[in-house]
Amino acid sequence: MRVRLGLCQTIWQVDWPAMSVAQVRTASAPEVLREALARLDAGGRVVVATVLRRRGSAPSTPGQKLALLTRDEALGTVGGGAVEREVLAAMQRAFDGGKCEPEIVRHELGASLGMCCGGAVEVLIEPMEASVRVLVVGAGHVGAALAPILAGLGFRVVVADPRDGALAARGLASGPNLVALGLEHDDDEVLAALGDPSAAIVLVMTHDHQLDQEILEWALGLGARFVGGVGSRAKAARTRQRLEAKGFVEADIERVRMPLGLAIGARSPGEIAISIAAEVVSLRAAWVAAASREVMSAT
Repeated sequence: MRVRLGLCQTIWQVDWPAMSVAQVRTASAPEVLREALARLDAGGRVVVATVLRRRGSAPSTPGQKLALLTRDEALGTVGGGAVEREVLAAMQRAFDGGKCEPEIVRHELGASLGMCCGGAVEVLIEPMEASVRVLVVGAGHVGAALAPILAGLGFRVVVADPRDGALAARGLASGPNLVALGLEHDDDEVLAALGDPSAAIVLVMTHDHQLDQEILEWALGLGARFVGGVGSRAKAARTRQRLEAKGFVEADIERVRMPLGLAIGARSPGEIAISIAAEVVSLRAAWVAAASREVMSAT
């Protein structure tokens, strides 16, 4: 295959390795960022490439962006031609492998790319995962303290409490990474904001123990990836007994974490919220580590 890039002259024959080439649509850098964020908001995974530097004669311009939105769909450009093909190949490897760490790749525009420009290009490749989504059911003292902490830590948080004035009384309002809804936990709007439950965390901390039990059972039936509840060890034991009596299998019962939160001697609502946030952060880190191990074992 012969390759021509901008003003560069093609003088070498290059045998490209066989690979699936993504369909690329042209777009400006702001458009690329907007679409990438939209895909992340929808729970997807994207890989974004940004041209950092150009030395000498090269078709790429610093600031250009290319986003791999699915395995076979890309938006934007990092200069086109052979450089873009190489960058896309690296992006697809990151996309397929579940890689999380960004990397900078450098391409010399010479014989290896079938070019004689003599320049060089540096490109930053950034894999991006959708934020872990958390449903906090109950806007009491702990829930109201917990929700903004998790939002500030990069989680996408949905708070649901149907009681009149409950959200306003705690000063909870929708903002960055936080959706506050005065609705039942199973309302369609709440579920839409939560997204795929199999990748989500449900934390139960309502004003009523029986209601907590019902919502924990609902969360298990929903298929939430992690289910946690605020309560004492005695409450946890009763919750387990009730789940067993209702025929929940042991694997599901084991998915319920109660008491919720790391053991840091927390007493006040704010301290309890911090202990829960710490456990949720450790959970997210464990998921990332497990995914990385799976990738390593598959390679």
